[in-house]
Amino acid sequence: MAESPASRVVPLIATAVLVIAAVVVAATGLLPAPELLELGERVVPVLAFVVAITIVAELASEAGVFSALADRLARLGRGRLWMLWMLVLLLAVVSTAFLSLDTTAVLVTPVVVLLAVHVGVSPIPFALATVWLANTASLFLPVSNLTSLLAARSFDGGPLQFLALTWAPALVGVVASAAILSFVFRRQLDRRYRMPTPASIPDRPLLIFSSIITALLLPLLVSGVEVAIPAGAAALLLIAAFATRRRDALRFGLVPWQALGIAGSLFVLVEAAHAHGLSELLAAVSGRGDDPLSLLQLAAIGAASANGINNLPAYLALEPVADSPARLVALLIGVNLGPLVTPWASLATLLWHERLVSLGVTISWMRFVALGLVGVAIIVPLATLALAATL
Repeated sequence: MAESPASRVVPLIATAVLVIAAVVVAATGLLPAPELLELGERVVPVLAFVVAITIVAELASEAGVFSALADRLARLGRGRLWMLWMLVLLLAVVSTAFLSLDTTAVLVTPVVVLLAVHVGVSPIPFALATVWLANTASLFLPVSNLTSLLAARSFDGGPLQFLALTWAPALVGVVASAAILSFVFRRQLDRRYRMPTPASIPDRPLLIFSSIITALLLPLLVSGVEVAIPAGAAALLLIAAFATRRRDALRFGLVPWQALGIAGSLFVLVEAAHAHGLSELLAAVSGRGDDPLSLLQLAAIGAASANGINNLPAYLALEPVADSPARLVALLIGVNLGPLVTPWASLATLLWHERLVSLGVTISWMRFVALGLVGVAIIVPLATLALAATL
């Protein structure tokens, strides 16, 4: 089924409205120039990483890295759907942790949907597993989520201190998500599947080169180096390879213009709101302290805000009241693991749905919301208590 015009036009209009509003706020001085410059110094490296990692992921996909991985997963599953299911969950977790939740939503979604179709099973469980883990596996590393990248600068010990605080809630989030989805779809997964025909490889040298670059990039993203640097280098190497062998793949759309417009505009708008008293208002409802109840309160507000207005503005709005490393991780639990209920709760969910529409897969939003409510009610408290237990 082709993508409907409305599914393309509406997001573009919404992005344009956000960009215009941000320009007006900056031009009229509602966000004073010093605060605007300080904001730019903070977010430009983050947005540069988003551009670079998106180009890497898109070109790796064009080279066939993800398709080859899907074929390998199908063979490793040996016709047992439960085994294939576990491998898909692992793929979604690794992709999200190292390449970001948006990469999982954009590139892994079509891989697992087409994989399910090729082996003759319903794509719905695999599609839902992808979007859930795109969100709930995005707490492992700073590069996993734009919110985590923004928060990472507040951890003096860099990625290692970040991981020391997030590993337990991140692990709980992933295990709880996998357990819930496995229980819900247990009957559909209790069967065997037919082995698919391996996908053809049009350019094997390009596939090998892209695979090597992607594999080398992953450890560099957690090395402590500014993540935009290795990601940018990987993007340039892949661009050079494609310029030599497949120039037609180098298109204007490789840069995530819409995501940049949304993220940049939200940065400006929320920072302007802070300049006019938003912090004081939120401080009154977000609690204080690092005790378990206070952490649960902040995580719950983060999750509710993310599902109400999107996780990026929710994080930016609540960041000033997350005034300790533990409270910052509690906020990340809410805004990273919590966006499972509404379609607009995270950019990844919107991108995921766009991919499903283009693939002709229909999702029941009533079931999505109901399952998401159950998931958030279980995952966010458990992850927050795991944080409190490891402090």
